[in-house]
Amino acid sequence: MRAMRSACLLSTALLLSACATSHILTGTPRAPIDPAQVRIYHGPPPGGYEEIAVLRTASGAFTYGEQNKTDAVLRKLRDEAASLGANGVLLQGIAADGGGGGGVSVGAGGGRFGGRGFSSAGVGVNVSPSQQYGSGVAIWVANPPPVQPQPQPQPAR
Repeated sequence: MRAMRSACLLSTALLLSACATSHILTGTPRAPIDPAQVRIYHGPPPGGYEEIAVLRTASGAFTYGEQNKTDAVLRKLRDEAASLGANGVLLQGIAADGGGGGGVSVGAGGGRFGGRGFSSAGVGVNVSPSQQYGSGVAIWVANPPPVQPQPQPQPAR
């Protein structure tokens, strides 16, 4: 019983650590801010920035759909940057793990024991999706550029 409990606790810890975002401090963290204030930069922002930390994260083991995986990675990078007081993330990249993403297996067997025959069959299905991984640099931008409003699509006539 005690071994089973230990195995369950270890499994839970491993599962939770697989979804964690990590950082390596390269500068001085600031007071935490709201993640909604963190902007994603695809190149260095004009006017310079202060580097705070290198970030790494994954979409999560049960995230389905490519866009959902990308959104999860960006959300986790923003959350981690905000916890360090960074108001920006200089995105370094997002990539898939290249895993198979699922499969189906079928098996059958039979035999004889004590004058009686038996048979069995089984089907196994793996529906675990591949993950996306992302990395970026948590940064502090003293005077962030204004947010450009997105153009609204015109309805078709």
